[in-house]
Amino acid sequence: MDLTEPERRARTLAGAGGRRILGIAGPPGAGKSTLAGSLARALGPGLAAVVPMDGFHLAQAELVRLGRADRKGAPDTFDAAGYTALLRRLREQQDGVVYAPAFDRCLEEPVAGSVPVAADVPLVITEGNYLLYEASGWAGVRPLLDEVWFLAPDDVLRVERLIERHVRHGRERARAAAWVARSDEANARLVAPGAARADLVLGP
Repeated sequence: MDLTEPERRARTLAGAGGRRILGIAGPPGAGKSTLAGSLARALGPGLAAVVPMDGFHLAQAELVRLGRADRKGAPDTFDAAGYTALLRRLREQQDGVVYAPAFDRCLEEPVAGSVPVAADVPLVITEGNYLLYEASGWAGVRPLLDEVWFLAPDDVLRVERLIERHVRHGRERARAAAWVARSDEANARLVAPGAARADLVLGP
């Protein structure tokens, strides 16, 4: 992906004064975390922090208790209220450090206190599937974001990347492909309408 326009827009947000929050949304496997990391590196140290929505996955034990483990990644398998509260705290931050959680793909679990965000960092980049989703408690996210971009890559390549990701983290290929077709693609269909509400849509 050509970073010229996204980087220009991110720099504008970072230089706007005060704290700005940029959201990067899109279906599973769209490249959200890759773009967020690339933008943070392009802006340079101290100008951007990346806070992933995936840090608000419910723990595996809780998903099992709720009977949702076979749908991990669906909207109701996250703590949407906790994520919204963190975004509000980041927007209002005046001093100190706010610690955000991240998601460890090797453990397949969220890990608290993983991402430090200092008060003088002007741009927080947050990324995840449901930033533009309006059901299941997610409607409060969009008003806390200054801009939201939607990634819409080629679906064939996106699905292949997803399968490869699951294989890297221990799933046999046939099971990985079945999970993507049943779970990840169901979630992709849920978030697709959000593209119409994005400030910028980045295609293939």
